Amino acid sequence: MRTTPDGRPVPPPHADERTMLESWLDFHRETLALKCAGLDDDRLRVASVAPSPMTLLGLVQHLAEVERNWFQRVFAGRAVPQVYEDGGGDGFALAADRGIEEALATWRAEVARGRELIAGASLDDSGSLSEEEARHVGDQGVSLRWILVHMIEEYARHNGHADMLRERIDGVTGA
Repeated sequence: MRTTPDGRPVPPPHADERTMLESWLDFHRETLALKCAGLDDDRLRVASVAPSPMTLLGLVQHLAEVERNWFQRVFAGRAVPQVYEDGGGDGFALAADRGIEEALATWRAEVARGRELIAGASLDDSGSLSEEEARHVGDQGVSLRWILVHMIEEYARHNGHADMLRERIDGVTGA
């Protein structure tokens, strides 16, 4: 597998659909981790721009919630609790006693669970949305293909936020 100079896996230029989707998702996952690398806890808690309280630490926690929701709840149909109960359960709320090492470990565990749950599944296999989510999508069921594309979009959007946060914190820019 080829990697970028900073160590992220490069998605293959030619591959089957499944490999392509999973590779791009892994690339974006590692981009999030890269944006947090080398920063101490105080800097990972620096908010973006008022009035937003978004932080890099909060993004890692949020994406742990997103991983759990789409792979465990929606795709696998598991009734699992939220990862972080504080702050409404979206993961953005910070706890004084929870730092980046714990948040990254939790996030990586959610990524691993997601990979396990989809390992033998077809891209056409479906998961079931909550009634609220189904109202937004227009259907109760979504394919694994849809979930993977959505996850790539979710990470890409939040990695854009992470780019701006990192630049604000220490001036580091780039992929």
